[in-house]
Amino acid sequence: MDYFRETKQPIIHIQHLSNDPHSAFFTEEGYQFMEGFEPHPGEKVFQKHVNSAFIGTNLEGYLHEEGICRLVITGLTLPHCVSTTTRMAGNLGFETTLISDATVTYALRDIMGNWIDAEELHQSHLAALNEEFAKVMSCEEFLRVIDKKENEID
Repeated sequence: MDYFRETKQPIIHIQHLSNDPHSAFFTEEGYQFMEGFEPHPGEKVFQKHVNSAFIGTNLEGYLHEEGICRLVITGLTLPHCVSTTTRMAGNLGFETTLISDATVTYALRDIMGNWIDAEELHQSHLAALNEEFAKVMSCEEFLRVIDKKENEID
């Protein structure tokens, strides 16, 4: 986010407010932005009630109105909201980059009740998204590519 703020590029925050009273995102404590990731004045915030940032919000319309065609996605959690939003962004025709180390995955139980390692699950989701729905790269790779492009323009 520092890079986008320094270069005066738009940052859009998505806040998950669940309608399910059993969800961690139902209470104010559960849906508050993490410390250090709060929106700054002038940064757009969309509130959603399902995994995808595009469902039940005007995100797609806003992006088109603002002429935004390239998205860089980060956030929590990869197997859920991040994956769903990334897939939809790709399907809607946005040039999408997913920052692999700016999202997280928790260990989950498979349908047999066995734990799936968080890192294994994370890498599996990244592999499924890469080149199909988004270009997956680390933060370091992204900044290096952006720096190279900016220097080519100068």
